[in-house]
Parts: sequence; C-alpha cells; structure tokens
Amino acid sequence: MEQLYNGFTLALSKGAFPLSTDSIALSSFVRLPKQAKVLDLGAGCGTLGLYLCAKDPACKVTGIEIDEHAHKMALRNIENNGLTSRLSSICTDLRTVPSFIAAGSFHCCVSNPPYFSARQESANGVARHEQLCTLDDLFSAAQWAVKFGGDFFLVHKPERLAELCACAAKHSLEPKRLLLLRHRPGDPIALILLQCRKGAKPGLTIEEEALQDEAGKPSEYYRRLYHI
Repeated sequence: MEQLYNGFTLALSKGAFPLSTDSIALSSFVRLPKQAKVLDLGAGCGTLGLYLCAKDPACKVTGIEIDEHAHKMALRNIENNGLTSRLSSICTDLRTVPSFIAAGSFHCCVSNPPYFSARQESANGVARHEQLCTLDDLFSAAQWAVKFGGDFFLVHKPERLAELCACAAKHSLEPKRLLLLRHRPGDPIALILLQCRKGAKPGLTIEEEALQDEAGKPSEYYRRLYHI
C-alpha cells in the first residue's frame, strides 16, 4: 500500500508498476480548469486519478483501462479513498471511446501511455508496449473526448518527441507546453511532459527541471513533487 498526500492511499495489483516519477510528475504538470472533468486514458490502478483528486478537490476523473486486474484494483482504490462520486474506472479498450463517450465531453485528457513502439521489445506487456495502444490510437481518443480549447497532457520518452508532435498535429492537438525532465542538471533528458490543446494556434513554451541538484541532493522541484 502506497501512502499518497492528503491522506489518500494507492493499492497496486500483482505485477503492476510501482508508483513512479512518471505519474507523479505528470499529475504536477497538469493544469486543471475549475470543476474539471478529466479522462485518464490507460488509467491502470487509478494512480493519476487519485493524484488529481488529491490535488484538486473539485475535479472529477474517469479512467479507461483495458486490463481487468488493474481495473478491479482501481475500483478498490476508489472505494478505499471514498471517491465514488469523483473517480470512476471503465474496463474497455480506449480505441472504442467514440462508441460510448460523446465528442467533447471532457475539459482535458491525461495519459501515462506505453512508451515502446510495436517494433521494440519490452517486459510488462501492454502496459509499456504499444500492442493495444499506438500513439495514433491515443491521440485519436483524446481528440474525440476533449472539448475545443481543452488540453491533453501526457508523459513520454524524449526520443519519441517528434512522433508525438506529428501525431498531435494530425489530430488537431497543438503542442503548447513542453517540460524536459532530467535526473541532474546537464544529464540527458529522462522524460518529457507535453501539453497539447485542441484547436489552438502554434506557440510552444519549453520548461526544464531536474530531480536532483548538482550536488546530488533532492531539488526544489523534487521536493514539490513529493510534498516534502
């Protein structure tokens, strides 16, 4: 059982990824409008939803997860944290989103998706390998679900930035904000966090953070992430 902030807890199913910087950094990167309705694409055990509910007591999050074990654990987390009125999980393929969600129903979408392309090998199956969720599938679902002027926030690997931007443009989601995350200042970029806006004009701002300072101690950014 992981202890989150604001008293929330996270239980993980057997074989699930442990709580990682990816989800924590993404939840911090997300900017929510008032009374936000959020769609989490590939929600797993509900980690992002829990963090967003802890961050903003007025938001409501719907998770889409294809793995039944992860979905059941998400339901357990929702119940354990008393969030049945604010957080939900649907066990289905995100490629079917247009069949049960009305277009433009959400203020924003979030995702910590599979990082590895169909050509790459990886452990952990569909959670990290694009067997059931390509970038095109992901951006197509986000474009359908988010309202005009709404945002799609995701975390990914830096080597796939060009693909992300190309796919975003294809689906009328304009990259507006990019965060480059390093372990230490001067290190290679470890993760990127990207905000895309539906129907927006071009104009990208770039931010940069590191998890440690030059002496190897937790940075101010790290301390904010983990509420230290």
